[in-house]
Amino acid sequence: MKKGFIIVMIGLIFALAGCTPTATPPAADQPLRVVAAEAFLADITQNIAGDRLTVTALIPAGVDPHTFAPTPQDLALITDSNVLILNGAGLEEALLPVLENADGERRVIEAAAGLESRPVEADAHGHIEGDPHFWLDPNLAMAYVETIRAGLTAADPAGGELYAANAAAYTAELQALDAWIREQIETIPPERRLLVTNHESFGYFADRYGLAVVGALATSVSAGAAPSARQVAELVDQIRATGAPAIFLEQGVNPQLAEQVAAETGAQVVTGLYTHSLTPPGGEAPTYIEMLRFNVTQIVTALR
Repeated sequence: MKKGFIIVMIGLIFALAGCTPTATPPAADQPLRVVAAEAFLADITQNIAGDRLTVTALIPAGVDPHTFAPTPQDLALITDSNVLILNGAGLEEALLPVLENADGERRVIEAAAGLESRPVEADAHGHIEGDPHFWLDPNLAMAYVETIRAGLTAADPAGGELYAANAAAYTAELQALDAWIREQIETIPPERRLLVTNHESFGYFADRYGLAVVGALATSVSAGAAPSARQVAELVDQIRATGAPAIFLEQGVNPQLAEQVAAETGAQVVTGLYTHSLTPPGGEAPTYIEMLRFNVTQIVTALR
């Protein structure tokens, strides 16, 4: 087993203070080479790093991290990195093979380190999963900011003051986002604050802002999970019983099953929410904050 993988596994298993023991830092005249697994993590990290570092996202837009299949180019990107930022909490299990083959040493920062996962109901195979989607609650994303700041500072002490100032400014933006979301949710009649989604991803968001999760097409944290016929029938009954107005689907999800459920229940199908990835600049969700604003606008419009 290669030394780089040992270091990565230490970070994934123990995640002491959210990061691994240090890798050898780059030369003083060379900036850290930072790779974040997902685009939303890259955006959060870039806000902390500012102009001092460039952060590269590993997983392409529209790809589910649960099922991401790394390429040789992805392996090269990780091998060349000094710092690798993961969400953790089981989100990037598909990355383990590429990490095993990545040479060199790097600091691994697990953004969700220290956060307690909410349990998700058993999937079609009876597996109980923890929910890794902490970032869909901006209050929990504030914990990401602190963990990433601490990890970058440990890897690059000379940038510590800058990272601290940027983290504080970005946290203030997240606090303003939280206040805006609360205002928007308050415009939904209480009896219509009901969420049905394609998979178990909005639990932390719902808990924070007082929505009830009626159910999901697939009772799994993976967007690619396939529901059983029994699960679909149960969801139809739940939607009918609660009067849930809409079924919300993430980007790239085939709407056929949701449309069948909607035909039986009268619910509206809302497509195109962003959860794991962002859009290019100029799109609907080019940043983490804009991603949440877009999602909230879609949810509120459908439920109000």
